[in-house]
Amino acid sequence: MTYCVGLLLNEGMVLLSDTRTNAGFDNIAVYKKMFTFEEPGERVIMILTAGSLSVTQTTIARLKEVMNSPEADEETSIMKAPTMLKVAEIIGNMLGEVRADIDEKLSAQRQGASASLIVAGQRRGGEMRMFLIYPEGNFIEATEDTPFLQIGEHKYGKPILDRVVKPATSLADAQKAVLLSMDSTLRSNLSVGMPLDLAVIERDACRVASRRRIEAGDANFRAMSDAWSRALREGFGRIQI
Repeated sequence: MTYCVGLLLNEGMVLLSDTRTNAGFDNIAVYKKMFTFEEPGERVIMILTAGSLSVTQTTIARLKEVMNSPEADEETSIMKAPTMLKVAEIIGNMLGEVRADIDEKLSAQRQGASASLIVAGQRRGGEMRMFLIYPEGNFIEATEDTPFLQIGEHKYGKPILDRVVKPATSLADAQKAVLLSMDSTLRSNLSVGMPLDLAVIERDACRVASRRRIEAGDANFRAMSDAWSRALREGFGRIQI
């Protein structure tokens, strides 16, 4: 399983993913689920992945293949697309095609494969936008009313985002919010696991401002988790019924 989350704010974007992939209780591995496509100062595109590893890896590989093709153009390459909406369309179409191809191969075993993506970024002179792309290739967009998107095992980490995250949330507070959201998920679902990948993109910079790999046992993350647990216990104790 997976948990990935992206926040679209006035100051920029914050994205976080776990790295655990499992094909059974005795087959757990670490795979990156955050992918960066960047021409600093011109455009930056981040893709977070959840679902079947065969679908997500093939989708990313085909997107890269198209990007490196001498025939790449605005209709086929996410690095040449004129808008982030077109980027989402290209990625959605590719995801839908890959999922259909793999489903056909698995149909004899009466199995299927599925995946979803968060796509976020900005090109120079364009808007900063974030999309959730469904397995079929269609998508929705983050808005001022709902400035965050989640994929994978999202239910445990959603309450804090609902209560805390607004478009005016600072990038510093947004990083704290997504990490606490992930901490809640890690505590409640063993199929989500560390290391974590965290990235911050400042509005109009068109580059990744900072990125961080948080390993298991990270002292800062553990201290934040412990402080959040204490705050919850203390708050619970003060509530009267």
